[in-house]
Amino acid sequence: MTHTFNGIDEPRVAVGEYMGYDNWHQVTEEAVNQFGKVTGEYQWIHVDSERAKSSSSDGIIAHSHITLPWVPLIWQIYQIKGVTMNINCESNKMLFQTSVSLRSRVRVGVNLASVKPSSLGFTMATRVTITIKGSDKLACVAKTLSMVVP
Repeated sequence: MTHTFNGIDEPRVAVGEYMGYDNWHQVTEEAVNQFGKVTGEYQWIHVDSERAKSSSSDGIIAHSHITLPWVPLIWQIYQIKGVTMNINCESNKMLFQTSVSLRSRVRVGVNLASVKPSSLGFTMATRVTITIKGSDKLACVAKTLSMVVP
């Protein structure tokens, strides 16, 4: 589902609105292994299925930071027509509320937190959530800031 803003005025009146979710994404063993390879993080809880089965997690869990590459998927949830650029400036205040098990399904949700004037146009702050299917806890909550240039 894509929430479309027409021009720079519509986001200003939509502050506080929930803009929706993207599609569900499967957390695969291949993705976890590739993430470990790229980051150099090979803790046993991420790569050793036998040892992980005997832990409190009852199996391999994904690296906490593996959820962060899904944050930019907010662009699949909303778009602003009639602007020159929408630039990612900042992601901060990331909170990993619970671990993500292998084969879990996650999706990104976004809420428009604020719109403020800036020297180039305006900045949009969002609250991004990474939801785990079937869980009451979120995998990740992050705040993002983007610069929108008319």
